[in-house]
Amino acid sequence: MTSWQEPESVNLMLDRLDTWAIVGLSGDPAKTAYEIATVLQEHGKKIVPIHPSAPTVLGEQGYASLKDVPFPIDVVDVFRRSDSAGQFADEAVAIGAKGVWFQLGVIDEAAFERTVAAGVPMIMDTCPAIQWRRR
Repeated sequence: MTSWQEPESVNLMLDRLDTWAIVGLSGDPAKTAYEIATVLQEHGKKIVPIHPSAPTVLGEQGYASLKDVPFPIDVVDVFRRSDSAGQFADEAVAIGAKGVWFQLGVIDEAAFERTVAAGVPMIMDTCPAIQWRRR
């Protein structure tokens, strides 16, 4: 277990944080982000699609960017390539998110250091569905 997947942070996000902005979520059911958004909803989480075209996905209004969301976000869940994911960690801190989650295969060590230094727990290189199955 790396420091990127501290059990305390995983448990905080999965058990106590309920509003998840999903960066990269579109209406395409073949995409992993869509599948994980469904799993999050099944676990009682409110999903907020973040996508440039701001689609409504799984019954939830989408927004073009995190700063456009008119209510508090608990977790920013990022489905982007590692080389473009860091900006979303920074935006999550800027909007006051309580956690940041980079999906399986998404790693940005510098963004992790910045986010944690700002007092925001961050998880990288795993998926909520994987973590729920481990319990």
